[in-house]
Amino acid sequence: MAGSSPVPLAWVLVFDSAAVAVYFGPMTTGYLERILRAPVYDVAEETPLVVAPRLSAALNHQVWIKREDLQPVFSFKLRGAYTKMSQLSTEERKRGVIAASAGNHAQGIAISAQLLDVSAIVVMPTTTPRIKVDAVTSRGAKAVLAGDTFDEAFAHAQGLAKTEKRVFIHPFDDPDVIAGQGTVALEIFRQHRGKIDCIFVPVGGGGLIAGIGVYAKHVHPNTRIIGVEPADSACMGAAFKAGKPVALDTVGIFADGVAVRQVGDETFRLAQECVDEMIVVDTDEICAAIKDLFEDTRSIAEPAGALGLAGLKRYVAQHGGSGQTLVAIESGANMNFDRLRHVAERSDFSERKEALLGVSIPEKKGSFLRFCQTLGALPITEFNYRFKDAQQAHIFVGVGLTGGLDEVTAITRRLVSGGLEVIDMTDNEAAKLHLRYMVGGRADTAFERLVRFEFPERPGALLRFLSAMGDRWNISLFHYRNQGAAFGRVLAGIQVPPEENEAFARFIEDIGYGAIEETDNPAYALFLQ
Repeated sequence: MAGSSPVPLAWVLVFDSAAVAVYFGPMTTGYLERILRAPVYDVAEETPLVVAPRLSAALNHQVWIKREDLQPVFSFKLRGAYTKMSQLSTEERKRGVIAASAGNHAQGIAISAQLLDVSAIVVMPTTTPRIKVDAVTSRGAKAVLAGDTFDEAFAHAQGLAKTEKRVFIHPFDDPDVIAGQGTVALEIFRQHRGKIDCIFVPVGGGGLIAGIGVYAKHVHPNTRIIGVEPADSACMGAAFKAGKPVALDTVGIFADGVAVRQVGDETFRLAQECVDEMIVVDTDEICAAIKDLFEDTRSIAEPAGALGLAGLKRYVAQHGGSGQTLVAIESGANMNFDRLRHVAERSDFSERKEALLGVSIPEKKGSFLRFCQTLGALPITEFNYRFKDAQQAHIFVGVGLTGGLDEVTAITRRLVSGGLEVIDMTDNEAAKLHLRYMVGGRADTAFERLVRFEFPERPGALLRFLSAMGDRWNISLFHYRNQGAAFGRVLAGIQVPPEENEAFARFIEDIGYGAIEETDNPAYALFLQ
């Protein structure tokens, strides 16, 4: 009737014997219908929602884990991929599909194409873990490696879609994909009948949190939907701050499953309506969450897969409280095995189970003994001693902790009161990644600048770096380290006269590798300079 208010559409959702009347308006009506009708179980499993007893006791809340790592492709992504591909017309299926993915969407495309008998090409960044590339090709899809980042792979895939006239399947910014991911929430509320206070969702492009948010806010509107992003690729948080999707200047790729420079227009629109809060976590917190998941469930999550739990832990640390029901999505388990070395090493730093200290002691008889006596019975996890000169020696020491930050402060005070100079390097990235392995070499090198790089882990990255630099500057120090990550860590000492600083800055910008100046790092001055 003209001039009358629209009558809200009502659905009745039946959970076994319980019926819940749900009212929602025209903006999201289509999404609720899509989620309820999504044919995900043609290819996906209803994954369990399990309690985490160790974490629950430690955090004083009831912690539940939604085990999307148990899907046939070890990630939730096949829900959205299949939901979208099942809607394709006969003509579209004949043309075949193409997608861009850092790995998990790719596997969803591959298994869906195999089931639907559709030709599929997936463009993946060259930094994609081998385990994900092999999983795609093993299911009959063609994998094309292009670009160092998801965005570069995405652009390449769109170009191929036009030239080969294939249907492009977006990894997150598509209503059918969003609806498929929303079935995760449908299962959570069916599996847990009681109140759920918060659901913590990993966020990359936003498809998963948009789908979960739409469903949750219409069925259980009091449940808080909290997105979790890595500090080095927090594109949803940036979009909220700007009021629109914005492109990040750089994106870290440790959590490659969420390494997205910009969220989608549609996922952002839905997130604005349905997301209560965004949390940012760092690499050490992600590694600690991977360890927590293993200890409670014996599962090994990939970095993006552990984001939800990392955010849950940070939320509890910030807000405290007790007795709430908190759910974290374990979204994927496509982890390269050799990356576990890096995860194991970094997890203790997040939980303050290890401190790294640089200590200067007098170079005279008895000093070393007095240093050890000052530490007492503390467990030593790492120890490097280096003679400096006739007056002083330096010690790089790792100390096992049980009391967190307060214990680090107490140890430092004890050493200082004993007349020793101490630098706390526990949060010093260069010290954790490189200097701890390089103690023992010192040089009096003129104009040396220390720079930390992230090299794409692919053949030719070092050659490209050296070729671009040419013979303009001398490399006085070089340390490379990779522990299964998608990039190699390089610490380089380069002799740059002051009059060439601008040219060196242009070289750093042109090479395009992540670079952080460490020349003023106190750990460098103590052990290497």
